[in-house]
This record gives sequence, structure tokens and C-alpha cells, in this order.
Amino acid sequence: MTAIDTTPDADMDAFRQRCRTFLEKNAKQLVLDGPDPRSDQSVAHSRAFQKKLYDAGLAGLTYAQEFGGQGLTKTHERTWREEYARFPECTGDLTISHGMCMPVMNDFGSDELKQEFMPRGIAGEDIWCQMFSEPGAGSDVASLQTKAERDGDQWVINGQKVWTTLAHHSEYGILVARTNPNVSKHAGISMFMVDMRDPAIEIRPIHQIDGGKHFNEVFFTDLHIPTTWLLGELNNGWNQATAMLMYERVAIGTGSKSGISTPFYNRLSNEATKLGLIQNPIVRQKLMKIYSNETAKSLVAMRTRAEMKSGKAPGPGGSLGKLHGSNIMWDVREMLHEFVGPQMVAWTKDGDGFDSNGESWNRMALQSFMSSIAGGTDEIQKNIIGDRVLGLPRDVSIDKGIPFNELRVGTQSD
Repeated sequence: MTAIDTTPDADMDAFRQRCRTFLEKNAKQLVLDGPDPRSDQSVAHSRAFQKKLYDAGLAGLTYAQEFGGQGLTKTHERTWREEYARFPECTGDLTISHGMCMPVMNDFGSDELKQEFMPRGIAGEDIWCQMFSEPGAGSDVASLQTKAERDGDQWVINGQKVWTTLAHHSEYGILVARTNPNVSKHAGISMFMVDMRDPAIEIRPIHQIDGGKHFNEVFFTDLHIPTTWLLGELNNGWNQATAMLMYERVAIGTGSKSGISTPFYNRLSNEATKLGLIQNPIVRQKLMKIYSNETAKSLVAMRTRAEMKSGKAPGPGGSLGKLHGSNIMWDVREMLHEFVGPQMVAWTKDGDGFDSNGESWNRMALQSFMSSIAGGTDEIQKNIIGDRVLGLPRDVSIDKGIPFNELRVGTQSD
């Protein structure tokens, strides 16, 4: 259990200084020495930083010590995030592993699984991926067709997942599969962990428009896993998947830092100053819109974190931060095109198409489209907010109560 927040102020001040000292020594901006389409350099940077964090006793702050954590309080975690906000992001490639998979393992894994796998996960020695989406089950994950069948003391998994971020760098993954097709689509799903290095798993890269290949298709052909790798209750995987999606939206919507953060406003205002546009009233108005939205997103994130600190599980508020982030990227993309002009589609390394950090504005604009899809589309977030935040009526469901094997979904037919 997480310790109660009763740490004396003096001890918390000492902890803050400890965080600051560590970050001053170790939080360095990654400088790429060339293209990084498979995120090899970025992942290595994240792993190395996280291992130093773990060795310093600053990783997995709120997890129990017996599972590789520090057994500290949410106040310690908030303090760490506040200090980390002042330094370069060094753990971006561990967002899924640490923001989604470790919390779900902590919530639903057996003590034996947590003791075996969480310490290496917290240390960044093992990276985890999440496998929900399928070609016929994207926004409607409950229509998934990947199946898991019991065979003695093992589960046998067959099927396909898609859009799996960093599957090629992951040692382990968490997936949902159908374990009972004779009940409604939400009822017959279970959650499992798998070893991504098993030869029964094939990982194929998806080539992206920005030149990257860090999304993947994943195929399972008679993958055998121990029965003990079932996470949580059999056929209760939809509730567990929902919890994981909430963690995902919190991770995407709040990030790994705390406080008011306006990174895109800062970068774009610097670019406007460099281009001599900062006094243009239209440019200033657009910059302030981005600043206001980033501030609002930060405030929503702070509220979500405060709710989690009080012991509440992640709720639909995570969708607010996720949708804010997507809306911000639409405005950022528009301003980038105005600032950079033709360089957005034809740039050189030393040309105006690169910002002061040497990152291609073009690549950022192309990557921005994924913000409307990753972690659930904008439309899904609006449905969640309308239903669970505003209390609006839900859409009519025509497949409610119908056994999955009677539905025409994915590749199923009459």
C-alpha cells in the first residue's frame, strides 16, 4: 500500500533537494547524431536515465518496496514531478511502460508476478508495450478477435494487434484477448502478459509518413504462456482494459511532470521572435490561444493528479487532458505552416526548417496528427466526456447483450 502523506516538511525539503541534485547531474537533452526512425537512440537514452533514477532510489516512488518501488507517498511523487518540470524530458519512451503497464501490473498482477517483473520494469531494464487495437477493433476495442484458449497449464494465443508502439523494443507486453465468445462482446475478454521475444510472436514495423517506424503490427501464432500470466480475473478483462485506458489518458494528458507547462508556446514564441513576427497582432493572438490552452491543460492535469493523490483511481478526467493536447496540436500545426512556409515540405538540415533544438518542424507537424488518434480518437474522448463527465445520454447500442459469436464484426461473417 502507498504510505500516508505524513512526511515532515523538513524531510520533504531534503527530498526535493535530492531530486534537484540528481536532475542537475543526469537530466541531459538527447542530441541525435542522425535519423532515428526506430527510436533506437531515444529508447537507449530513456533506459539509461531510468536506470540511474532507479539506482538513486528515485524510481517507482509510490510502489511497494517488495515490488521494486520506494514505498513513498504521493507527495513525494508530486515533488519529483515539480522538479522534473524544470529539466529536459528524458523518459518519453517509457510513457507506456511506466504510465500504463506498471500501474496495471500493480493493480491486477499477483504478488508473485509483481515481485518477478516490476523491479526490472521500474528500472527501465525491461520495457513493456500495450496491445489492444486490432485491424477490426480500433475505437471499438471490445470487438477484438485475438483469442486465448486454455490448454492444461497454459494459454494458447492466436491473433493480431496493430499500432503497437515500441513493440520492437519491448521485452514484455500486456494484451487483451477473447476467452469466451459465447457471451456479449464486453463480457468474454481477459488480460494477459506476454514475452515479446517469444518466437511465436512476429513484429512488423509500420512505415509512417514522417519517416518513423516505431508503430508495429504484432502477430501471434500458437503463442503458449503460463496460466499464471493471466492478469486479474478471467473474463473480466474489459473492466481491466478500461482501467488501463484511463491510466493511458492520464499519462498522455498529464505527462511526467507537474505545474504549469507551456512548451509549444515557448518554442513558437521564440520562433516568432527570430522571424520578426512577435509584434504582429494576429500572431500574438494565436500564440496566446496556445498559451491559454496549454495552461488549461496543465491545470486539468494538476487536478487529475490531485484526485489520484487522494486515493481515487483515474477517471474520465484524463480524457479532458488528452483532448486538450489534440486541440493544441491542431493550432501548433497551423502556426508552423505559417512560420516555416515552403520549408515545411522541403528543408535542409541547416535551413529554416529546423528549430533551435535541431528538430525538424516538418516532422513535428506530421507527428501531430497522431495526437488525435493515440490513446483513443478525439471522437471517443468527446463521447467519454459527454457521458461520464457531463452526464449526457449515451448513443444507442444495437449489439448490447448479443453473444460475440453472433455479431458481424472484423472478419466474422454469417
